[in-house]
Amino acid sequence: MFTTAAQLLDLTDKKLLLVLRDGRRLLGVLRTWDQFANLVLADTLERSFATVPQPDGSVKRQYCDVPRGTYLVRGENVLLIGEVDLDKDDDAPPGYEEGNVEQVIACVEEAEKARRKRDKTRGRKVAQMWGGDMEGSGEVLF
Repeated sequence: MFTTAAQLLDLTDKKLLLVLRDGRRLLGVLRTWDQFANLVLADTLERSFATVPQPDGSVKRQYCDVPRGTYLVRGENVLLIGEVDLDKDDDAPPGYEEGNVEQVIACVEEAEKARRKRDKTRGRKVAQMWGGDMEGSGEVLF
C-alpha cells in the first residue's frame, strides 16, 4: 500500500516515527510533505539501538537519541510511518535503557561493518556457485 496525500494530511503537525530503507529510525514532527511523500520533519531525533558488551561478559540493550534538527526525507526511502503516542513518548522502549551516545553509536557502526563483511562474503560464495556478480544484481534478500 502506498502512502497517499489524504493519509499524510491526518499526520501533519503530529509526532511521527519513520523507519527508512537503510534501517535508520527518525522521530520528529511532520511539518510539510508533497505529492511524492517527501517529508519535512522538525525537531528530529535519530534513534539508534545496540547491544553493548559489559566488562563482566554480559550485554546490555541500550538506545540513544541524536538530535538532527529539521530533516528532509525523500519519500522513496520511507518504509514505515507511525504516529507516536505522546503519553508513552518519554518512556524508554521496552527492554532497553538509555545509554551513552558515543558507546551506542560505536556498537551500531561495528555491527553494520560486520553485516557488510558478511554480505560481501555471502555474495562471493553465490558468485562462485552461479558464476555471477552480486554487486550489480540489485537488492537481493537472503
